[in-house]
Amino acid sequence: MVREIEMTGRTVEEAVNLACESLGVERDAVEIEIIDLPKKGFFGLKNTPAKVKVTYRTSKAQLAVDYVTEVLHNMGLENVEIQVKEEEDNATLVLEGEGLGIIIGRRGETLDALQYLAGLVANRGEGGYFRITLDSGNYREKREKTLEHLAVKIANTAVRTGRSTTLEPMNPYERRIIHSAVQQVEGATSSSIGEEPNRRVVISSKNPRPARYGNRDRGSRGDRNRGGYNKRPYKEGRGSRRDNRPPREDNAPSEPAKIRSTPPTEAEGAPLFGKINLDD
Repeated sequence: MVREIEMTGRTVEEAVNLACESLGVERDAVEIEIIDLPKKGFFGLKNTPAKVKVTYRTSKAQLAVDYVTEVLHNMGLENVEIQVKEEEDNATLVLEGEGLGIIIGRRGETLDALQYLAGLVANRGEGGYFRITLDSGNYREKREKTLEHLAVKIANTAVRTGRSTTLEPMNPYERRIIHSAVQQVEGATSSSIGEEPNRRVVISSKNPRPARYGNRDRGSRGDRNRGGYNKRPYKEGRGSRRDNRPPREDNAPSEPAKIRSTPPTEAEGAPLFGKINLDD
């Protein structure tokens, strides 16, 4: 972001100081262009003041710092220092002070949101994309190690069992950590599904095992419906019907079968055979 102003004064030094004061910046942070030098007229009747053009180029990192500082001030966090580690195309803003737990939030959600907004402010001007990373209490490093450990553990489980696991929604930065860690586990792979902000990582095995239904000896559900398996043979035991019968002595004679000796009532009076007529 570029800010510039033209200012006049009795001397160049005075004009520059007035310009820096108007911009609210230090003199070492501006570019100075002298437009007119002061001139004195004849007999001091018509003097021409000095005129300068002062340009202040705000770095994208500084824009992010100014924005975060304003947010912290509105949250009542006055004694927070921001250390800037700036590189060619990115900068890391490290917050140091007391009461910063509220800035991190649950699983870093508040910190991520503030980082996202600071990145938007830094990139609203001209130039290429400039990445802003916001950190507090070394949270980023701790979170990265936790995610790496989780990814390796789940990847090993996926290789051993053949089952896939879907993780909770994560931002692009954390998903990259998961993908990188899974690549270190032989036989495991990972992919992302869903749409932002609910995009998730799925960790699975490269050689998943087929699903199994029921007991192998009993067959599948369809086989059971069709009677495609042998039922278990009947076994006598405690609680069975045969146990409820009284025991029989070995020498006791068996009861003879009852024989029906009388014909049924509907057969009484009927001839032994039917009458047959023969036609000559």
